[in-house]
Amino acid sequence: MIPASTPPRLILASSSAYRKQLLSRLRLPFEVQAPAIDESARPGEGAGATARRLAYAKAAAVACAQPNCLVIGSDQVATMGGRHIGKPGNHANALRQLQQLRGQRVVFHTALCLWDGRQTEPALAAQLVDVETVVTFRDLPDAELDAYLRLEQPYDCAGSAKNEGLGIALLDNIEGSDPTALTGLPLIALTGMLRKAGVSFFTA
Repeated sequence: MIPASTPPRLILASSSAYRKQLLSRLRLPFEVQAPAIDESARPGEGAGATARRLAYAKAAAVACAQPNCLVIGSDQVATMGGRHIGKPGNHANALRQLQQLRGQRVVFHTALCLWDGRQTEPALAAQLVDVETVVTFRDLPDAELDAYLRLEQPYDCAGSAKNEGLGIALLDNIEGSDPTALTGLPLIALTGMLRKAGVSFFTA
């Protein structure tokens, strides 16, 4: 643990409103800076490897521009049967996606990187984890899937279901160790990383 008389600036390297909302739960002051990186998967790269690489790249990109800060990078990749599931982007794609996922088990890899810019060695600066969450979708008819999409319009969510909203009704089961990982930022893992970096959450 690195002692610090003045807490370092905390930066969320993300443009995601969901991650911003989750980080706000910790009641720590933080800034947001979107990293400019290519988020494409590489040929033959596994889902977990993609998520970890991108979480690291996001944190590193912002850390290079913002020295001596704590930078949080996160990325999520969803798969079914080894096939990547992306963000649908529109209603028609989302409906097709939910039709394919009904009754199926989907694995979400949510990678998290905390980059401590106070460290002089890059190998020591980054803490990196991949939190897996397995979701089983209910086998629902097209009419219900279509109605859900029109109500919530989750077109920016991989899997087309906002579990923090009405999308929870599409799910039959969630298996995972970190309840906020599915939304995009595993707070149990993050609080552990921040504690290791010397951040306090409670005062006497």
